[in-house]
Amino acid sequence: MISEEENNNHERLRALSDVLDGLEKATHDESIAVQEVIEELGHKSFASLMLIFSLISTSPASAIPGVTAMVAAIVFILVMQMILGRRCVWLPAFITRRQLSTAKLCKGISWLRKPIHFIESFLKPRLTFLFHRPWIYLPLVLVLGLTLFMPFMEIVPTSGSIASAVIGFFLPPDC
Repeated sequence: MISEEENNNHERLRALSDVLDGLEKATHDESIAVQEVIEELGHKSFASLMLIFSLISTSPASAIPGVTAMVAAIVFILVMQMILGRRCVWLPAFITRRQLSTAKLCKGISWLRKPIHFIESFLKPRLTFLFHRPWIYLPLVLVLGLTLFMPFMEIVPTSGSIASAVIGFFLPPDC
């Protein structure tokens, strides 16, 4: 029999699947605005949004000139807000008005389900004290530094995918 605490830990460890579920739930029509994604995931979901944008840059889309730099700028803005203690996500209007194709988004979500399920099967709570202040600043500063180098990585096509994958590994849970 699973205790209540173990069940709660298991539910928290499904955070990656929850992000995908939230994204899938938000899809409708032919396209979806970034603002709608933010509203679906919640205005306090900094890490979830960083994960979404880093997944975009981890995909073959990173070969498109400017994608890696744009993702780096967005993640930089989100990380700075977390470091400064902002409670709600803010992104410039030119980003929140952007439309994403729901067909491409759903295709990406379905492709990611299998690897995320595999990863979640190995996740266990460890070193959780590192996700509280002042320790939370360490991964945030590392991600912040990486975003400063990402625009230069566009010289080598798809090298931004590696940087975005590293960002995914260092993402703290939403504070």
